[in-house]
Amino acid sequence: MKKHFDMKKFIILLVMLLIAGNAADAQILERLKDRAKDAVEQNLGDKVEKGVNDLLNGKKKNKKDKQEAEEPAEEAAAEEVAEKPDDTPDAVSQKVKSDFVRGSVILFEDDFAGEQIGEFPSKWDISEGSIETASVNGKKYAHSNAPDSWFSPLMEDMNSYLPDVFTLEWDEFFCKQGEVGDFHFEFLFYDAEGSQTGHIYLNYRPWGPDCYGNYDFQKGGGVDQAVTGSISWENLEKFTKIGQWNHFAISFNKRAFKFYVNDNRIINLPNVAAPARFAFVIQGDNPYRGVGNVVLAAGAKDLYERQTTDLSAAAAAVEKAIAETGKFVTNNILFETGKAALKPESMEEIQRVAEYMKANPSARFEVQGHTDNVGSDKTNDPLSQARAEAVVKALEEQGVDPFNLRPVGKGSHEPVADNKTDEGRAKNRRVEFIKK
Repeated sequence: MKKHFDMKKFIILLVMLLIAGNAADAQILERLKDRAKDAVEQNLGDKVEKGVNDLLNGKKKNKKDKQEAEEPAEEAAAEEVAEKPDDTPDAVSQKVKSDFVRGSVILFEDDFAGEQIGEFPSKWDISEGSIETASVNGKKYAHSNAPDSWFSPLMEDMNSYLPDVFTLEWDEFFCKQGEVGDFHFEFLFYDAEGSQTGHIYLNYRPWGPDCYGNYDFQKGGGVDQAVTGSISWENLEKFTKIGQWNHFAISFNKRAFKFYVNDNRIINLPNVAAPARFAFVIQGDNPYRGVGNVVLAAGAKDLYERQTTDLSAAAAAVEKAIAETGKFVTNNILFETGKAALKPESMEEIQRVAEYMKANPSARFEVQGHTDNVGSDKTNDPLSQARAEAVVKALEEQGVDPFNLRPVGKGSHEPVADNKTDEGRAKNRRVEFIKK
């Protein structure tokens, strides 16, 4: 059996021989060199042989020289990796993760948590068919219990409630493979006169499984121009979760439309007609067909990553929320964990709120701080009060009259979502501005 070669001992021995003046003994050096070649065969690399030759030639290499000698090889390897093509199927679309950012002002929100099972959801209106509150996997939703159901959120102006910039989110449950029933889902956009401006059609068949979709939008240039397209089976199938809730989202910025499935952008259109309202349409005989956790918000990600903020438009969105609900709610005013210190990223939201308040100097508000239920009331109650006061102070620094603002801490006593989940707790950590 071949003995293990100790490279460290070999190098030490070689150096001692050289120092001791035995360099003249050619036979010893040749034997040592032969052993070095054996080391190369054992995957110790030809660095050992190079080291022997360097010593024989009287060369000395310091650490810096070694690093410089190795860098070109590392750079060549990196270039080889970079130049290697990605042959993964549909590689481009797989790399398009979400750039979705929820709007800063909540206009409508319904997680159906307060609804009674089997009853019509109180925040909705229907134009055809029927819906009722149901539950699957512990989550309530609006279930379509008719062959064809059309429904929309109840708003003060049912014909026009979508701002120029908004986001819309909802969840759908996809049943397990082999379960009975197709699931046809349609999402429709309309203008204020009732003409359809946008259409998304998704079809999921658990028998296959089969999953595909189509979309159709009017371009911003006129109703005679249209944008049509399709969502392939592969593109939609790989982003959906069978037997689970799936999250869908839309981002609209004046003319740019984006559609997301489970944090993956599926549709990206640069120029479509601005909608005024929307409707959900549910078809098929799937036992779980319906929507849950619907959130409509004013504001969205800046168009083409522009780092400018249209404060007047933001103030208009806040004003719209106040006119329709008497308040506006935001989860974008953030604090340090367990503290009342505002995070720097909260200032954009503070500026939007301040712009609205300065444009409406006679309006008075109760500024409510809300927490989740992590921790005791003894901790959360004063913390929420301190956070509400911090928001008032920040608004005052932006030029808002503090006389019109009254900070109130609500602690965890008024949750809007289930505190048992991370998503629910995040919703409960919020600031509300209640008009008085």
